[in-house]
Amino acid sequence: MQRRQFIRTSAGAALAVPFITKGAKPKIKIGQIGSGHSHASGKLAAIRKLSDDFELIGVAQPREEAKSPIPGSGAYRGVKQMSEEQLLATPGLQAVAIETEVPHLVAAARRAVDAGLHIHHDKPGGTTLGGFRELLRLAERKGVTVQMGYMLRYNPAFQFMYRAVREGWLGEIMEVDAMMGKMGSASLRRELGRYDGGGMFELACHLIDSVVYMLGKPAEVHAFTRRTQDDGVADNQLAVLEYAKATATVRCNHRDSFGFPRRRFQIAGDRGVIEIRPLEPGDHVMLSLSTARGDFKRGTHKVGMTNRGGGRYDGEFADLARVIRGEAKLAWSYEHDLAVQETVLRAAGMPVT
Repeated sequence: MQRRQFIRTSAGAALAVPFITKGAKPKIKIGQIGSGHSHASGKLAAIRKLSDDFELIGVAQPREEAKSPIPGSGAYRGVKQMSEEQLLATPGLQAVAIETEVPHLVAAARRAVDAGLHIHHDKPGGTTLGGFRELLRLAERKGVTVQMGYMLRYNPAFQFMYRAVREGWLGEIMEVDAMMGKMGSASLRRELGRYDGGGMFELACHLIDSVVYMLGKPAEVHAFTRRTQDDGVADNQLAVLEYAKATATVRCNHRDSFGFPRRRFQIAGDRGVIEIRPLEPGDHVMLSLSTARGDFKRGTHKVGMTNRGGGRYDGEFADLARVIRGEAKLAWSYEHDLAVQETVLRAAGMPVT
C-alpha cells in the first residue's frame, strides 16, 4: 500500500477508540479456534470483557491440534469447549478468532471463512505468501472480513504517530528505527525453532506492519540473521527495508534481558521526529518538531495519550464489532496485509512462496 492510500484509508478508522459504546445492539455470536497461539488467552479475555458486543459461544481446537487439551483456568474458566465442527455449525455464529499455533493459522481460518464467518486472524499471516493470498481471495468472494491481529495498530501511541505522519507533521520521512525483543525462555526457543525466520517472523512482524502502513511496501528488503546458540534458533536479527528516499531498520533480539523496556519505534522526517519507547502501554510519545504543528510548538514534547482505555487487545475486537455491524471499515486493506506478509517473510529470510 502506497503512502497516498495510507492517507486516504486511515483518515478515520485508524484512530478507532478501543472501547465499546453502551447500548441495546444485538450481541455478535463469536467463538475461538485454538489455544496454542501466544496471544490466545489474552484475545479470549478481551472477547469476554467486551460482553456488551459479543456472546462467546465457546472454544475449540483446530483439527490439526484436536488432541491438545484446552486450558480450564484463567480466561478459559467456565468457557464451553467443543469441537471445531460443532463450533462452525452453531446457528447464528458470525465470527471466529483464529488463535491456533502459527503453522495452522491459515488452514483454520480458511475453514471458518468458507463457512461464511468473519475472522480475527492472529499474526502473522501463516508461513507462506500464497496460502495467505488465497485466504484473502476467499474472504472477498464470501463477503466476510479478515482482521489481522497486529496489536500495535490500536495502541494509542501508534495511533498518534499514524495521525502525525498522515497530516505531514514530520515532513518527508527519512528513516525508521524499530526494535522488539525479549529474553527467550527454553519453551519459546523451541517454538521459534519451528520457523527458519525466528523472532523476526514471529514477533517483529508487529513493527513491520506499522512500517508498511506508513511507508508502503519496500522496494528492497535485506535480512541479516545470527543464530547464537547450539539450538540453531534465529535469535538475533536485523532487517533493512529500502524505499526511494527512506530506510527502515527493524531489529529483533531474543537474548535481551531488558527487551520490554527497550522496545521502541522511532520515525524521523525532515521536519520532526516521533519516538515511542517503550511500545506498551502506549501512554506517551516523544514528539520533536522544527515548526509548530497542531497544539504543539517548535521543540520537543512528551505527549501523554488521553485516548487510553481497555486492555492490550480490546481495541481490536471493539473495531471488529463495528465492522461486522457495518458501522465502520477496517483501515487496513487486504492489499496492505499482503504487502506486510511478503515483507515479513523477506525480513525474516524465509522463502516467499
